[in-house]
Amino acid sequence: MVSLLHTLAIFVIGPTDWAVLGACLALALAVVLFIFYIQPDASDLAPHRTKLDQLLERRDTIYDNLRDLRFEYRSGKYSEGDFEAMKTALENEAALVLAEIDQVTDAQVRRPRPTRPADGGAQ
Repeated sequence: MVSLLHTLAIFVIGPTDWAVLGACLALALAVVLFIFYIQPDASDLAPHRTKLDQLLERRDTIYDNLRDLRFEYRSGKYSEGDFEAMKTALENEAALVLAEIDQVTDAQVRRPRPTRPADGGAQ
């Protein structure tokens, strides 16, 4: 009789076991929801920007800043000395960015295009 009670006690689930079972089921449900229902963000699918893309964007920003600086100087916001100092700083920065763009584009390997036979490839 004691052996039978001991055997039945093995199959009885205690409160701690219920907590572990509940945690496992919650984890399994979270994994299923993550796999099938969560959509990736559009930025995750976007291609990564190359160094050249970053430099070109920086160049465009500097040019925009120069244009805005000239407009603000003409509207009387800056004195001639302040305008010249800021313009020189932006032009120097633009020169550095342009030099770096040249380095990046010269460093890229340019593959020659394959030549096609004059007869269109017919033999």
